[in-house]
Amino acid sequence: MDNARTETATIRILCVEDHRLVREGIAALLGQQADMRVVTSAATAEEGIVQFRLHRPDVTLMDLQLPGMSGLDAIREILREAPAARVIVLTMYHGEEDVYRALEAGAMAYVLKDTLSDDLIHAIRDVHRGKRPIASADVQSRLAERNRHKHITPRELQVIELVSQGMRNKEIAASLGISEETVQVHLRNIYLKLNVNDRTAVLAVAVRRGLIHLK
Repeated sequence: MDNARTETATIRILCVEDHRLVREGIAALLGQQADMRVVTSAATAEEGIVQFRLHRPDVTLMDLQLPGMSGLDAIREILREAPAARVIVLTMYHGEEDVYRALEAGAMAYVLKDTLSDDLIHAIRDVHRGKRPIASADVQSRLAERNRHKHITPRELQVIELVSQGMRNKEIAASLGISEETVQVHLRNIYLKLNVNDRTAVLAVAVRRGLIHLK
């Protein structure tokens, strides 16, 4: 496709978002642009994958937190089937881990729902042209912050998830098939890495950084 056609062709968009009013708002906003059209939408990741297969949109807008399959898994599945697919994450989550995981999954840009509408429009046009705008300055700063933090291991993340469910050490040990002493070691390491002194603070920092999302 030549450059002139790329600039003038209508950008066909798939919107995967579980809130109907948000989907309608996005469709209305983008419908005001002469070069954009939401051709289809979906309320779940599974439905989004089906709609992608049916319509092969130019750009897909993907929320992260969806009922059932996550937006991250949907991104991975879409890119597995269509490596050239162009996906933008559009979400309310701005934790550093959220950003990192989305970009690692293959998203070309990360836009917050509370951002200015112009930012979303510019991101769609840039991604359609093959550029990688990545994220706003605020989101990029959070991604940089991640690089300064000590890495939480997958096992430590499992422990944090179980702590968020209200489990005590004995219950965590039984759930993971490890000893209580090992759980205590993991918790000490978590406290050190997150620079906290108790479970409540662990959860507060973990949520802020996007390590976990409380239901």
